[in-house]
Amino acid sequence: MQCEKCHAELPPSSISCPACGAPVLQNIEGFENTKFIQQQLKTMIKEHKNSLFIEYEHNLMFDEKRFTALLNDYISEYDRECKLLRAMVNNNQIIKVLLSEQQNHEMAVTRAKSVMLGEAFLSENAAEFVIACLTFMLGWPYQSPLRIKEASEIEKEEKAAKVRAVRLDDNVFTRASASKYRLLARNVTVPEGTTMIEDFCFDGFNNLRSIALPESLLAIGEYAFSECKHLRVIDLSDNVRRIGKAAFIQCERLASIRIPNGIHEIADSTFLYCKSLEIVDIPDTVSNIGEQAFAGCEKLRKLTLPPSIKFIDKNAFAYCPRLTIRCVENSYVYKYCLVNAIPWETYTLGRI
Repeated sequence: MQCEKCHAELPPSSISCPACGAPVLQNIEGFENTKFIQQQLKTMIKEHKNSLFIEYEHNLMFDEKRFTALLNDYISEYDRECKLLRAMVNNNQIIKVLLSEQQNHEMAVTRAKSVMLGEAFLSENAAEFVIACLTFMLGWPYQSPLRIKEASEIEKEEKAAKVRAVRLDDNVFTRASASKYRLLARNVTVPEGTTMIEDFCFDGFNNLRSIALPESLLAIGEYAFSECKHLRVIDLSDNVRRIGKAAFIQCERLASIRIPNGIHEIADSTFLYCKSLEIVDIPDTVSNIGEQAFAGCEKLRKLTLPPSIKFIDKNAFAYCPRLTIRCVENSYVYKYCLVNAIPWETYTLGRI
């Protein structure tokens, strides 16, 4: 699937183009023509923006009558959808509700849905159709819970389901298995088929420089690589679903790491006193960052945190003197930085 605006290739399940930030087309259950209508609305706005939106004291004023008249020209062949959009714009002023919260799109959408479901007595599908159309028209990224999934997404979910069917403890790489590498080995390869690295498995392996982990790996236990003071390189596959508490504590030479998609939590003390850590890629599946997760990461300069994050412990970034956090304005992370006096800068979704 490609972006409508810049034609960049879009990852599955994306809500905005990673190249230009434009929202992604989506069909809504019961409204299989949503994508086409979104395209028509965007064209309509492009061709008639000056007659529909007027800047007034830093707010956008919207001409509902002009909008509903133009609908007949652009989507007249879709009578049901056209009537629905006209009714919501005229009678309930849904666009005005959306524009009243321009700085907080999530709040704007919540308020608009509340009006449509509560006051207009719309079905959930119909309300989602209206929201999907109007947010796309306004250029706001939005992913409906009732969107019809693409074939590539379904295929990816089926693959993930097969991975989840494997038990974490099916094939554990134990401390006893690792013991033969303790004294001499600098570069270790964990065999394919391993599903879990046991707690404390490589704890204190001072000679360890790099470790190759298999695609089959699902979990890394607590303190699994603690105090591997010379560990520089570790690659985690996207099948890893859990990284235990203090897994990389005091890995003093570890300079970069990519957290796999599917990880929901960066547990307590995961990277505590990783003094050389400079680059960390955090996916938008992460929602929690635990106590002292990155404390003492002296070289950590910039960390981009996605809006999916809803909790960060107050000491998660203690003793990180050079750190600036990149976040979405008005997100939980943004407010966390303000409250905890952490330097921050904002970015727009899709324009990291």
